[in-house]
Amino acid sequence: MQELSEAKEKVETINNLSSKIEDIKVLIKLGEEESDSSVIGEIEEELKIINNEIGNIEFKSILKGEHDKSNAIVSIHPGAGGTESCDWASMLLRMYLRWAENNDFKVDILDLLPDEEAGGIKDATLNIIGGHAYGYLKAEIGVHRLVRISPFDASGRRHTSFVSVAVIPEIEDNILVEINDEDIRIDTFRASGAGGQHVNVTDSAIRITHFPTGIVVTCQNERSQYKNKMSAMKVLRSKLYEFYEREKKEEIKELVGEKKDIAWGSQIRSYVFHPYTLIKDHRTNIERGDGQRVLDGDIMGFMKAYLQMMAMGKKE
Repeated sequence: MQELSEAKEKVETINNLSSKIEDIKVLIKLGEEESDSSVIGEIEEELKIINNEIGNIEFKSILKGEHDKSNAIVSIHPGAGGTESCDWASMLLRMYLRWAENNDFKVDILDLLPDEEAGGIKDATLNIIGGHAYGYLKAEIGVHRLVRISPFDASGRRHTSFVSVAVIPEIEDNILVEINDEDIRIDTFRASGAGGQHVNVTDSAIRITHFPTGIVVTCQNERSQYKNKMSAMKVLRSKLYEFYEREKKEEIKELVGEKKDIAWGSQIRSYVFHPYTLIKDHRTNIERGDGQRVLDGDIMGFMKAYLQMMAMGKKE
């Protein structure tokens, strides 16, 4: 049914484009017959829309990896930099939430561990839901570097912070991942962060430890312990699938990218806000000077440039 729905969507998109092109032909013919140049502006606007839609179709055609159509599980981890990195992690969290909103993806925050000291975050796990979510977001795997005047430094010095972003596909229920009851331990605890009185009185948060691999997942976004357990098991299944695939194929980049230290020299992208503003992707050398727009979620250009480069068989 999913494949049928996707096929129908593709056919409908092509039919709509064909209809728009026929309308433009009619406009051109009318303009020529009546020597009416006023239709030129309307034709140009319609052609821009058509070109954008065709570009989106062409780009999606390169997202043909085994899991590119899947939802994505995104994890954000601060690295070197302490309080600065926790604040940087919260900025990246907002960036991905805005990106998802701008591109009609749904987001479930599965786990969020706040940094009580400065209001940043120590860890976050998101489930980003929508067609080709993983296909797009796999371009964000790696270390993100921030350079700015620290708001936490009374001396106004420049600081460099690092955050690691990991992305794995959400594995569908029809893909078998064996999880034995004796291989896991499920712990309950009280959720942390905002949430009202419920946070302080109910042990609804779930932590699952998988002994054979050492993988630990937590979920505390739901008030229901049962719902948190289901979400945590979904994340565990996806992480185990990625683990076994990586082990079997011995190719870390297949799903999650090369493991790198969360520190200097390992970044995929730098966000510099002092002494100038420049966002640079070190894999594609794409640069932008509108840093605030990038932090507001306008990162599709970076994603597409990297994914197109990889589709052409080029190395980072």
